[in-house]
Amino acid sequence: MYDVIIIGGGPAGFTAGIYAARAALKALLLEGATTVSQITVTDLIENYPGIPEGIGGYELISRMRAQGEKFNLSVKQADVVKVIPRKAGETTSWQVETSGGTFESLALIVATGANWRKLGVPGEEALKGRGVSYCATCDGPFFRNKEVMVVGGGDTAIQEALFLTRFAEKVTVIHRRNRLRATKILQERAFAHPKIEFIWESVVEEIVGKDYVEGVVVKNLPTGEKKTYKADGIFVFVGLTPNTELFRNLVKLDEGGYIKVNQRMETSTKGIFACGDCTSKLLRQVVTACGDGATAAFAAELYVEALKGEAY
Repeated sequence: MYDVIIIGGGPAGFTAGIYAARAALKALLLEGATTVSQITVTDLIENYPGIPEGIGGYELISRMRAQGEKFNLSVKQADVVKVIPRKAGETTSWQVETSGGTFESLALIVATGANWRKLGVPGEEALKGRGVSYCATCDGPFFRNKEVMVVGGGDTAIQEALFLTRFAEKVTVIHRRNRLRATKILQERAFAHPKIEFIWESVVEEIVGKDYVEGVVVKNLPTGEKKTYKADGIFVFVGLTPNTELFRNLVKLDEGGYIKVNQRMETSTKGIFACGDCTSKLLRQVVTACGDGATAAFAAELYVEALKGEAY
């Protein structure tokens, strides 16, 4: 029986793990065996306080993991299949069934993050991995001296577009609005880059190609006109879908599928806490995920101490 099980190996999960283990809780962090945190495929994080030179996402998570293990955090790679409440009198514990065994804890911290949302257009699924990508850091080198498109106008889309200029001959950003949502410094870099062009007020209608991406059909929203652009690849960054399906019947979700939490990271169900990108919140960044994780771990610590009759 663990005091707390943390589901998710991103910044929120590992921060919760560090705080829980450092508080001498018996803590287990379950890191996905077949999935990775979005941050691990992020090329550069340059807005994390105290690291002005920037840091790669994979390196940051590696440091967090090592820090947690230093405080005796147990980390296992396993995909969670099911979470079952176990009643014992007035107390509910949580049985977590995974691909690597079954575990039980007094408290649960959900830090499952979110996945990139798909466009849902013809050709996207068929050509995934053959020119359709959701990770420039992973697949950018395959497009050396080729023409690629990036869909989206937020920080991630523009940051990834800038990264792709290292390899691609031309990067075209397609955005449904007439201005970007990305932070000003990223906008300035993108507008000044000779390899980056923009198609405004437009959406992707279809991705075409037989064995690999050969082109993209783009629709101009004001006019309705459709045009096919030559492209060797397309990178999609149009928002997130939370990884919360496992918890749909355990806690309350908002209309977008995100877990509802209060300021203490408590969900609607006693003993279950949530943090990071899987929760309903204003800003989804590494720094806010870490803050969420620390709060969730402290709240879980108080909850477990109360259950054990050890509350201060």
